[in-house]
Amino acid sequence: MPASADQLRAPLLKVAAVLVVLVILLVAHQLGLFEQFADPAGVKAALVQLGPWGYVAFIVVYATLQPFGFPGTVFIWAAPLIWPWQVAFALSMTGTMAASVVGFLFARFVARDWVSPRIPERFRRHNDALGQRAFSTVFLLRLVFWMPPPLHAFFGVSQVRFWTHFWGSLAGYALPLLLVSMFGERLIDMLAAAPRELWIAAIGLGVAAVGFGLWTLQRRRASYSRL
Repeated sequence: MPASADQLRAPLLKVAAVLVVLVILLVAHQLGLFEQFADPAGVKAALVQLGPWGYVAFIVVYATLQPFGFPGTVFIWAAPLIWPWQVAFALSMTGTMAASVVGFLFARFVARDWVSPRIPERFRRHNDALGQRAFSTVFLLRLVFWMPPPLHAFFGVSQVRFWTHFWGSLAGYALPLLLVSMFGERLIDMLAAAPRELWIAAIGLGVAAVGFGLWTLQRRRASYSRL
C-alpha cells in the first residue's frame, strides 16, 4: 500500500503543478499583464507606479511568465529604462536566473514526457556535449541564445546537473546582461535614429556572432568525438 500511494502521489503532484502554471497564466491574462508588459514603455509605466515594490514585481512576473513563452527580452531591455544600470543589471540577472531555474525544474520534474519531443533539433544535438563538458556547453549556449524557454526545457530533460546548469547559465548571462544594462537606454535611442545601413550591419554582425558560436560548439564536439 505505501508503494502504491507513492506511485499515485507523483502523477498527482505533476498534474497539480501544471494546473498551477495554467492558473497563473490565466490570472496574468485576466489582469492584463500580457498587454501591460508587451513593450518596454508599458513595463516602465507599470513598475514606476508600484514604487519599491516594482523590484519584486519585476522579478516575480519575469520568473513566472518567461519560462512559459513570454519574451524575456522585454524585461531586460526595459530595466535600464527604469533604473540605474547597477540596479537594472541586478534585477535582470535575478529575474533571468529565476526564470531559467523555473523552466529547468518544470521540464525535469513535472513535464519531462511532454517536453522532450518538443525540444528543437538545434538544441537536442548538443546533448552529447553536455555529457562530456557540461559547464562549457551550458555557458556557450546561454551566451549565444540567452534564455528561450525551449533551452530551459532542453537543459531540464538533459543529463546536466542542476548546479552545473545554474553556474553555467549565470556565467553565460553575465556579459550580455551587463552590456544591455549599461548601454541599453543609449542603444535604444541610437537605434531609433540609426540609418538603415547601420541596421543591416548590426544584423550581419549578430548573425556572424551566432554562427561563430555554433561553429565553435561544433568544432569542440568534433574534437572530443575523435578522442
